[in-house]
Amino acid sequence: MEQVKEVNSYVHFHGAESKGKIVMVASSPTVSQQTGWPIGFWAAELTHPLRVFQEAGYEVELFSTEGGKIEMDAYSNPADESGYSAHDVISLGYMQQDWFNKMLENTKKLTEADVQNYDAIFLVGGQGPMYTFRGNKDLEKLFVSFYEAGKISAAVCHSTTLLLEAKKSNGELLVAGKTWTGFADAEEEFADKAVGMKIQPYRIEQEARKMEGTMFKVAAPFSAFAIQDGNLITGQQQNSGGAAAELVVKALNK
Repeated sequence: MEQVKEVNSYVHFHGAESKGKIVMVASSPTVSQQTGWPIGFWAAELTHPLRVFQEAGYEVELFSTEGGKIEMDAYSNPADESGYSAHDVISLGYMQQDWFNKMLENTKKLTEADVQNYDAIFLVGGQGPMYTFRGNKDLEKLFVSFYEAGKISAAVCHSTTLLLEAKKSNGELLVAGKTWTGFADAEEEFADKAVGMKIQPYRIEQEARKMEGTMFKVAAPFSAFAIQDGNLITGQQQNSGGAAAELVVKALNK
């Protein structure tokens, strides 16, 4: 197995020597069959990595599962009356920018992304991916094509659900022999108790631990935690997007 690197903190890398283009993929709006809520992407899992990429001099193109307008999960909106993400000043800052709001209004469909034009792919999490990413053959094909081209392939939080099924061209699971992370059972428990119901239809950690030949690892609940294993980079939850993005930038600048 290739050397595994872990990051438990948010570290800034400045003065990136090379620039390139990064694909970010978010969930299109859908409705949770579990809660009945309208769901989509988690704001911080787009904005925090976006900030890291932009500060390092990278261009970002945003794609979604269906194209068109995308919507952030209400609990991730810093302006939401719940106050759940009121501390997220990075997202709040982006929400004041016209170009950012226009970007959310008009995303390209993921099938339009050409691997040859980009240096890395980064999957944005949220509640939507639990329905729109898992079993999505187009997204599996796109992510695997980046991975097999030796390009940095990253996923954070609930977007790592894709890795429960994504297979390489030889039929082997992409995460076979890999150490990776994603939304933890302990974090699901916290979220369920906070709203008084079971939010997700299944749990990523629970499913990952049933898989043979792969190592799923989690850190303390809601801590910034990301893992690099070869050209696969994964982040645990919404507080890990920046850490995962820093690993992406560092890998691209080698």
